[in-house]
Amino acid sequence: MPAAEWRRPSTDEASGAMDDARAILDRVKVEGDIAITEYSQRFDGAAPEAIDLQPFESYDLPPEASGAIRLAHDRITRFAEMQRETYQNREFTDETGTYGQRIQPVASVGAYIPGGRHPLVSTALMTLVPARVAGVETRVAVSPSDDPAILAACSLAGATRFVRMGGAQAVGALAYGSGWAPKVDMIVGPGNAWVAAAKTLVQGVVGIDTVAGPSEVLVIAGPEADPTWLAWDLIAQAEHDPLAFSVLVSWSEELLDRVRQRLAGLPEASGAVARGGIQLVLAEDEADAIAFSDRMGPEHLHVHSDTLTPEAFTSYGSLFLGAESAVALGDYVSGPNHTLPTGGYAAVKGGLSVGDFLRVLTWQRVTPSGLGIIGPAAAALADAEGLTGHAESVCQRLQ
Repeated sequence: MPAAEWRRPSTDEASGAMDDARAILDRVKVEGDIAITEYSQRFDGAAPEAIDLQPFESYDLPPEASGAIRLAHDRITRFAEMQRETYQNREFTDETGTYGQRIQPVASVGAYIPGGRHPLVSTALMTLVPARVAGVETRVAVSPSDDPAILAACSLAGATRFVRMGGAQAVGALAYGSGWAPKVDMIVGPGNAWVAAAKTLVQGVVGIDTVAGPSEVLVIAGPEADPTWLAWDLIAQAEHDPLAFSVLVSWSEELLDRVRQRLAGLPEASGAVARGGIQLVLAEDEADAIAFSDRMGPEHLHVHSDTLTPEAFTSYGSLFLGAESAVALGDYVSGPNHTLPTGGYAAVKGGLSVGDFLRVLTWQRVTPSGLGIIGPAAAALADAEGLTGHAESVCQRLQ
C-alpha cells in the first residue's frame, strides 16, 4: 500500500479488557487476598505463592541458557550503569541564594513478568536490572510462571521477592498490597490486554512505566536490502502475539515484491499476513520513509542503512541501525531496554530506563539579600493572579 494510506491497526479487545480489569480491581480493593486467590485459581490454575529465590547457580540450567542469561544480564547492567551516570546531584549559587537537585530512587517497584504464551525470561532482566542499578530497595517480581529460567533470571537481576501470580489481580496486589507482598510505589513490565488495562486503572495509586499495547516494528529498507532477512525480521515481531504487527516501508517496489515472495514461501508468515499483522508499504523515497516513521512513532524501528544516524529520526521506542542490528538482539542481549512504548506513545516517552526509577528532587535556600532581589517580582506575580495570601507571605518578609 502507499505510505499515505497506511493506518495503525486497531483492536476491539481493549474495551472489554478494561471492563474486566476494573471489575477485578474493584474486588481486590474490597476483598484483598480472597479475591486475588480466587482469580488466580480461575485464570492461572493455582493460588498465588511466594517463592524464595536461590542463588543463580542453584537452578542448574543448561549451559547455553545459563551463559546467555549471564551475558544478557551483564550487558543490560552495563547500559543501565551508563544511564545512571547521567543523573547527578547538582547545584548552583547566585546573588539570591543556592539552588539544586538531588537524585533519589523510588523506594519499591513491582516488576510484572509475562509467563503465559511465552515465559519471558528476558523481561525479568530488563525490568529488575535498571531498578537495582537505580538503587530501588524493594524489587518485587510477579509472574504466572515459576519456570526455573525465570526464577534464575530474577535472582541474578536482584529481585528481593518473587510471587507466582499473574493477570490483573497481580497488578491489584502490587498496587494495593497483599499477604504475599507489600504495596509498591511503581509497577513496570509488559503484559496482555488485561494487565495493560489494570496498569492504566491503578495510575495515581502507583506510578507505572507505560501502558503497553500490541508489539510492533517498522523496518525501513532500500533496494539493496536482503529480502530474506527482511522477511524474517517481520515474522519475528509478528510472532509475539496475534495482535502484534510488522511494517516494512521501502521506496523500492521491486524489493517489496521480493519480500512478498519470500513471505509466501514461509509457513510462519501465513497467519500474520492473512490477519494484516505483516504489511508492506511503498514510500516515494527515503525522505518519505523517514517522515512515515516519525508519524508512526514505532515501538521498534529497524533501519537497514549504514549511512543514516539516530538524528535522522524523531520518534521511536528503540532504534536499530544497520542490517546486522536485528531487533531480536535488542529483545535479549544488546543492552538497551526492550520495555518500550507502543501505539505511537513514543512521541512523548522513550523505553524503560534507569531514569524511570529515579526522582529528581529540587531544593532552594534564599538568602536575606536574595529575598530583596526576587521577592518584589514574586509579590507582583501573585497580585496579578489575585492570590493575596501568596503576595502577603512575601511582603511580610520584605517589610
